[in-house]
Amino acid sequence: MAAVSLSCPFLPSATSLLSHCKRRNVLPTKPIVQSYLPPSPSKFYRPYASVLIVPTGVGASIGGYAGDALPVARALSSIVDTLISHPNVLNAAMLYWPMPNTLYVEGYALDRFAEGIWALQPVLQNKVGLVLDSGIEEELRIRHLQVADAARASLGLPLWDYIVTDTPLEVEKWVNPVSGQSTGRIRHPDSLLRSVDSLVRYSQVNAVAVVGRFPDDGLEDIDDYRHGKGIDLLAGVEAVISHLVVQKFQIPCAHAPALSPVPLDPTLCPKSAAEEIGYTFLPCILAGLSRAPQYVVRGAGSSESGCLLSSDVDSVIVPIDACGGEGTLAFAKQAKKKPLIIAVEENETVLNETPDKLGIEAVKVSNYWEALGIIAAHKAGINPHSLRRNGIDRTKCFMEMSSSNGCVASSPL
Repeated sequence: MAAVSLSCPFLPSATSLLSHCKRRNVLPTKPIVQSYLPPSPSKFYRPYASVLIVPTGVGASIGGYAGDALPVARALSSIVDTLISHPNVLNAAMLYWPMPNTLYVEGYALDRFAEGIWALQPVLQNKVGLVLDSGIEEELRIRHLQVADAARASLGLPLWDYIVTDTPLEVEKWVNPVSGQSTGRIRHPDSLLRSVDSLVRYSQVNAVAVVGRFPDDGLEDIDDYRHGKGIDLLAGVEAVISHLVVQKFQIPCAHAPALSPVPLDPTLCPKSAAEEIGYTFLPCILAGLSRAPQYVVRGAGSSESGCLLSSDVDSVIVPIDACGGEGTLAFAKQAKKKPLIIAVEENETVLNETPDKLGIEAVKVSNYWEALGIIAAHKAGINPHSLRRNGIDRTKCFMEMSSSNGCVASSPL
């Protein structure tokens, strides 16, 4: 009688059994049994994408200092399939942490992505160019170039050419008296744009790191920040600089300030410490830009194949009182596939833009611990309320019988 071939995951595969017999120059004495390994469950579901937003220069309790929201991003990236965030979350001056499933997206580009105007195209590697402000002193400029060389030699980062601006940028910064957030400007934006244009045109870079010489603050001006209080006085104008480049050239860009070292402070807050362990904030910028996604303008004739669209986003996590940004509002107003908006109460800012004031439907959580639990349940297709005591009420009938003429509408779940 012919042998019957059965399928069992505990038996050797036909290929491995034949290879064993061939090595020993013998014929198999047992029927060859082909094992069956079921496909990975992930093949039956689409990837889950989440956006983590902590606005810059608004004194966020978590994420308002030197990369102190990076642990949140690391934890979140271990749960979701794709995490999208921005430099304020992912930069930590001299420190960074590689997360293969995380997209490093500049703030202006993130807003355009949320609005559905731009798509995000993941890359294997970018060709990164470096712009140095001609207002940087020679010694400080050499320090930054040494960091660039170290990133190339020790990390293998794809940094190609650098250029020095033809005119000092002259960075100015201040605090908006109305909103309380930091902001500013550069007095010579054309000098920056000419430098970027030269790198794009002649070196053919497709991502740009910018280092501007910032005015040195007196210790009394930065004392609160160094001790984990107040707002980051540099962050607002940093965003202005990167926005300018991204809007003009539609390529990834991030900024690192050039500053003179400050005196040692033994009482320094851990949240601010990453900015005081070296001469520059450049390492995290170069690491982020090396694999930042490219920006594809939708409807401009470019292929969107393989790109991530705003409709692919499943959830957005934002501080409770910072929901008024363009990106968050765009996600909240999506008509077809609106992502779950999660507002974190523990992460307070100087703003007062809460979901209730803006009419945004959001799940409010006490802290990022709870936010991670909500995301895990949401990704698993579970109603998060079912994880709480008395979180689920009796099922309600959408249509109730009317004693007079049939059915009338009732409240949905």
